[in-house]
Amino acid sequence: MDFNTGSGSGRQDDPSRPPFGGESSGRPPGGPLRGPAGGTGPEFTLSDPVVSFIRTARSLVLNPVGFFRGMARRGDFINPAVFAVICALISALLGGILSMILTPLFAGPGDTGEAFAGGVVGFVTSLILTPIYAAIALLIGAGILHLLVLLFVRPSNAGFEATFRALTYSWVYQLVGWIPIIGWIVAPIWGIVLLVFGIREVHNTTTGQALLIVLIPVGVVVLLALLLVSIGIGAALFFESQQEF
Repeated sequence: MDFNTGSGSGRQDDPSRPPFGGESSGRPPGGPLRGPAGGTGPEFTLSDPVVSFIRTARSLVLNPVGFFRGMARRGDFINPAVFAVICALISALLGGILSMILTPLFAGPGDTGEAFAGGVVGFVTSLILTPIYAAIALLIGAGILHLLVLLFVRPSNAGFEATFRALTYSWVYQLVGWIPIIGWIVAPIWGIVLLVFGIREVHNTTTGQALLIVLIPVGVVVLLALLLVSIGIGAALFFESQQEF
C-alpha cells in the first residue's frame, strides 16, 4: 500500500517557483512534490461501471496518493458522485442484511417474527433513503471543506470541484463501514486519511494544511455529538429525579 508523501525521483525543486503555484512540479514549503495536475488516474465512469468501480476502489486502497495525484481536478461532478453513492449503497445493503440476520437472534421469545419484519422494513427504508442522504452529505460536506480550503490555501487552489471530487472518492471507506467494530472505528479513520491525501494532492498544499481542513469539521461534529449525548443524559437524569418525588 503506497502512503508515500511523494518525495519524487529525478526531479529537483525550483526555488523560483511560487509556493502554491500552478506549476505541476512545484511544491509548497515543506510539502511533497507534485505530479501532473490530473487527468490520468483510473477514475470511475458510468460508461464502464463495474470494471471502473473495481479499478478505482483498488487504486484508492493500494495507492491513494497516486490516485489523487493523477485525478482530474474538474470537468465531471456526476461520475465521482455516483461512485460515492454506490459505496454508500453497498454499505447500507450489506449492513442491512447483517442486521436482518442478527436482530432475530437477540429478540425475546415469540418476538422473532416481529423483529425480522422490523428489520426488513428498516432495510428497505435504508436503501431508499441512502442515495438522498448521500447526495446531501456530499454537497454540504464539500461546501464546508472548500470554505476551509479558501481560508488555508488562498490565493491558489484547484476550485470547489476538486474538493468535491476528493471527498467523493474518499468515501471508498464505506465499503467496509458495515462491518461491526471495523466499520465503527477503523473505516472512519481510513476515510479521514484518504480525504487528507485527496485535499493535499488536488490543491497542491501541505499535509499540515490538509489535516487542518479535514479535522476542523470532524472536531466540530464530534463536539456536537458529545454535547447532544450530554444533554440527553442530563435530561434523562432530571426526569428520573422528578419521578422520585
